[in-house]
Amino acid sequence: MLEQRISIERLEQAINIFGSFDENIRLVEQEFSVAVVNRDGELRVEGEPEDVMLAVKSVQGLLTLSSRGEAIGEQNVRYVISLVRAGKETQIAELTGDVLCVTAKGRPVKPKTIGQKQYLKSVLKNTVTVGVGPAGTGKTYLAVAAAVAAFRDKQVNRIILTRPAVEAGERLGFLPGDLQSKVDPYLRPLYDALFDMLGAETYQKYLERGNIEVAPLAYMRGRTLDDSFIILDEAQNTSREQMKMFLTRLGFGSKIVITGDVTQIDLPADKACGLKEAIRVLQDVEGIGICQLTNADVVRHVMVQRIVEAYEKDELSRMKHTGGKVKRS
Repeated sequence: MLEQRISIERLEQAINIFGSFDENIRLVEQEFSVAVVNRDGELRVEGEPEDVMLAVKSVQGLLTLSSRGEAIGEQNVRYVISLVRAGKETQIAELTGDVLCVTAKGRPVKPKTIGQKQYLKSVLKNTVTVGVGPAGTGKTYLAVAAAVAAFRDKQVNRIILTRPAVEAGERLGFLPGDLQSKVDPYLRPLYDALFDMLGAETYQKYLERGNIEVAPLAYMRGRTLDDSFIILDEAQNTSREQMKMFLTRLGFGSKIVITGDVTQIDLPADKACGLKEAIRVLQDVEGIGICQLTNADVVRHVMVQRIVEAYEKDELSRMKHTGGKVKRS
């Protein structure tokens, strides 16, 4: 058994990293099979030598985040632990700062993982960014935050959010109301993100002025979109033709972000995925950034990460049994 001590400069730091009812530090103890005690202005970590070393690195990483004003929660703890296990603890300091914008309720929006940080860096740098990754990686939410930040800074005059309503198929005609009412349920995640950033009243004001547009992809045909921040969500459900049509809407002073998850394609099996095609065709084009987020970047409930990992394992297993080919169900 080995004991190692970590000095704590301020009581607030200890309170922050321990969390409510010590839940954060209990997570560290469970992950590394160690005991952590706060005594006499220092943390004492006890356990097997290798476990203690990893636990100490994790606690020191959490202290770095805390000292820079980060509120420590379960997501922070799990991500720091994953970085330490991967030998990437030097990257922990990169997770601080970088507030993209502030929501209507005053909450700062910023990247929570290294992958998200690289994604945002690409969005700010490139004219077109393609963000691909599983559910819960913040692809859409961060893109909307970047759009709101650009709009507030007067870099663009409009925010345009769109997504295909492929999954509606023939059922669309049976939904009540006019066409806009029929497609609104498919645009709900985009509305929710905008409401969170702007507040319902401000959103409605900009919508009436034409500064914000939320519409199905079919509405983009034949238009040229200048001075706009354009987000195409759920792009895995675009066909090759739809993707080309969308990309060629780009006008002067505009920026495009395309988000999608290639493991959740709802297109007919005989139709090529526009997102996959775009990644292949555009990967070497100047001004276009392609970012691949992984399950390590999932910032929702820990169960989302576990579900994504389970499906990935299942897909790999099926590929082994079918000679590398998996039919899309």
